Amino acid sequence: MNATASSSAAGVGVEIDDVQSGALRPRPVPYEGKFVFLRVDDRHAGRALLRRLLPVTAGGLPGVDRSQDAWVALAFTYQGLEALGVPQESLDSFPRAFREGMAARAELIGDVGESAPAHWEAPFGTGDIHIALSALSSDTAQLDKELERARVAYEDTPGVQVIWQQEVHQLPTGRTTFGFRDGISHPNIEGVGLPGSNPQEAPIKAGEFILGYPDETGNLPPMPSPDVLGRNGTYAAVRKVHTNVAAWRRYLRANSSGAEEEALLAAKMVGRWPSGAPLTLAPEHDDPELAADPHRINNFLYRENDDRGYRCPAGAHIRRTNPRDSTIIGDARMHRLIRRGTTYGPPLPEGVLEDDGADRGLVGVFLGAHLERQFEFIKAEWVNDGNFIGYPGEKDPVAGHHGGTGSVTIPEKPVRRRLQNLPSFVVTRGGEYCFVPGLRALRWLAELED
Repeated sequence: MNATASSSAAGVGVEIDDVQSGALRPRPVPYEGKFVFLRVDDRHAGRALLRRLLPVTAGGLPGVDRSQDAWVALAFTYQGLEALGVPQESLDSFPRAFREGMAARAELIGDVGESAPAHWEAPFGTGDIHIALSALSSDTAQLDKELERARVAYEDTPGVQVIWQQEVHQLPTGRTTFGFRDGISHPNIEGVGLPGSNPQEAPIKAGEFILGYPDETGNLPPMPSPDVLGRNGTYAAVRKVHTNVAAWRRYLRANSSGAEEEALLAAKMVGRWPSGAPLTLAPEHDDPELAADPHRINNFLYRENDDRGYRCPAGAHIRRTNPRDSTIIGDARMHRLIRRGTTYGPPLPEGVLEDDGADRGLVGVFLGAHLERQFEFIKAEWVNDGNFIGYPGEKDPVAGHHGGTGSVTIPEKPVRRRLQNLPSFVVTRGGEYCFVPGLRALRWLAELED
């Protein structure tokens, strides 16, 4: 079935086959993947590379057999578009946040202290990253096949250099390095044809995620020129984040009287149990049976089920990053994101409380049509500021930068609990703002002339 025709029947003609698969397809489970960053030293070589990569770059939705699904996606930094020779008039039409890049916006989004760009892993924040190539699959053989096609393309192109690579994979537990199931939520996007994960969420306008379509304001999101470059594109905030698992475990142990209380405290800070069961539906104990049911795991709202936060605290990680119908300032639907979290590095063995020196964490990709209104707003206002939920001075207990002085409030009866002296459990190793063009736009870039 033609994807565009199908989505038109739903009322919105999203040209899904022109949208890169990496933008809309939910992450497979399990998954293997790789990120490769490239620098373009010669614009003609860069355009030649794109011509070679076009047949490798996937568009549209997953096939019927998800086990054989694999895709390669391409994204460009501002410096990358500049290196390819995109006309200045077009470069100037991109939003300010993208033109400045993530490193220049670090203080705004809370990348300070040990997460500041001065401490980032090279080449993040240097301006050398021009093209971000990513590949993801649930099948190792399929992934290797797609990566080999891409590798031949960029290794046979003089004038283009590989400057960074990172393999990602799902851990044997199926969970993050902190021990929690990830990748549970996906927004319901109008006209795309993929079901959202929350049956109580009304479809969100396609223009919140893909350029060229009306967003929640009823207007078209600002789009770079010419139209062929912007339409069916989106923006991606790509971040490598180290997780300090030993510090997380030690903090939980020090603030609990036993294993059961320790598990509950961890769940209160995350908002879900390790299985993925939400506290809003399973407030006392983990419920793997609920977590395994795709119709129940996300079927909840906060105002209706837990307005005071006695089940899931207002400051919990998942409630801050997606408040759903919570009583907050503003409209949560205006700040939705597509999240693609992938894990890197080995797990810290179960029960170990001392750091083993291994680098572990996640490479996250956060997609949306509005970098400032979505990714930056969530980081600045929801993750790193407690005012919107009535807890001034508090940050996201898991993802916030605390530096040993953080606090988190857990509503309880008869007296609420307030934890103090939170260390930072995550450290930003680097990040970039990227533009993810549609497939027609990729051809336009490949065929640029001097």
